[in-house]
Amino acid sequence: MVSGLGIPLFISVFAVATCGLIYELIAGTVASYLLGDSVTQFSTVIGVYLFAMGIGSYLTRYIRQNLLQFFVRTEILVGLVGGFSAAILYFSFQYVSNFRIVLYSLITLIGILVGVEIPLILRIMKDRVEFKDLVSRVFALDCVGALFASIVFPLVLVPILGLVRSSFLFGIINVALALWLLVIIRDEFPWRRFLQSGAIAALIALSTGFVYSEQLTSFAETANYQDNVIYAKSSKVQRIVLTGSEHAVKLHLNGNLQFNSRDEYRYHEALVHVGLATLDRPKRGLILGGGDGLALREVFKYPSVESVTLVDLDKVVTDLFAGQTLLTQLNSGSLTDPRVQIVNTDAFIWLRDAPPASFDFIIVDFPDPTNFSVGKLYTTNFYNALHRALAVGGVAVVQASSPIQARKSFWCVVSTLESVGFEVVPYHAYVPSFGEWGFVIASKHNWHPATSYPAGLRFVEPDSVAAMLSFPADMSRVPADINRLTNQALVRYFDAEWQDVAF
Repeated sequence: MVSGLGIPLFISVFAVATCGLIYELIAGTVASYLLGDSVTQFSTVIGVYLFAMGIGSYLTRYIRQNLLQFFVRTEILVGLVGGFSAAILYFSFQYVSNFRIVLYSLITLIGILVGVEIPLILRIMKDRVEFKDLVSRVFALDCVGALFASIVFPLVLVPILGLVRSSFLFGIINVALALWLLVIIRDEFPWRRFLQSGAIAALIALSTGFVYSEQLTSFAETANYQDNVIYAKSSKVQRIVLTGSEHAVKLHLNGNLQFNSRDEYRYHEALVHVGLATLDRPKRGLILGGGDGLALREVFKYPSVESVTLVDLDKVVTDLFAGQTLLTQLNSGSLTDPRVQIVNTDAFIWLRDAPPASFDFIIVDFPDPTNFSVGKLYTTNFYNALHRALAVGGVAVVQASSPIQARKSFWCVVSTLESVGFEVVPYHAYVPSFGEWGFVIASKHNWHPATSYPAGLRFVEPDSVAAMLSFPADMSRVPADINRLTNQALVRYFDAEWQDVAF
């Protein structure tokens, strides 16, 4: 029955490793998009998956006959469960009260099934290949498959196919492999035709899902958002979703609201003008983050500005907000202004190499520190580089989350800026979509608020700035650790405080 199966089974090892890791990465990525805190999500997903693989491997001891048939059945099941996994997770997030139960149940099931496969292949092949050659080949192919998956996932699958389509694609690969083995097996055995029919049906279902994956994704995301999804794309670094209604456009990154066009002017006026208006004829500017061009729009209300460098990691975001008419109307075409140089790279590395004292003003508009990769942009290492890049007499401003909902996080940012030698002035502004939001002025001199601001502002004026600088008791300073690369205290504060808000 197993004659001529050597090469197909060794190919199966590579496919098992590749598909299994892809399913694991998809689950971790979906969980981080929907739940935040990518470090926790990937750590728990990997741990549960490996534990489940161990269970699956252990359970193979009870499989004593029909090993090849059992392997084929397992391959079909892995393809079905893994192939539909991303779609299941997206839909269950909206309709199931405890999403984590679905998440870890799905990971456990996939892990058990994948854990069954390699031991079965070893047992099927043990009488046909010398043991030392068998083990070395199987584990070498397993490692090569894992390496292939880890490279192709971030570089090809996420930015080009997206998570839902990728899971269907690898489900198709699993089931197609099972069908191939059924064709190669020449001897008749019970349930062969049933398995062939089941594999064909599974292949049709997965192929249909692959073809209609964009519609499935859009339907799932529409269920997750109150407004209609008008744009959705996965870049190399995040999931970008624009939603729209009759009155507003909203940007969501990894499921987190970044702005609402109805009130974003409050946030961006507060972010830019409270600091920038205090400078006499500012010329050279730097914006870190802010790929939507909305902060840049406010900067260009100062005629003296000659050049602005905007450093944002995600080229998909800057291209979108530079080229889509609805969005260029929102940011006044700021990203295509000839005075702007857009750099799509990691701001942490870019700022470290920036020339000293090269910018009159710096606006730091990063997402909240929901994970350690973003948290590094709030550390002493980053703020030391910020201090070096800021000209004498210049001003920097940092968005610092909510001083009432994430009070310790806010004052952690303040303490960290102080620790590298900045003179700091914290302030806050009310933005209806977010509530009270915090910012920090950082300079190398004693800073005082401006007495006048550009004409046409809708929110910032001397009286409103005076209110921003006043902190009531429930937002007043509390002790907080300095955020360093070695402790990432801010991420821990932020996660704990926003969980308390959620529950």
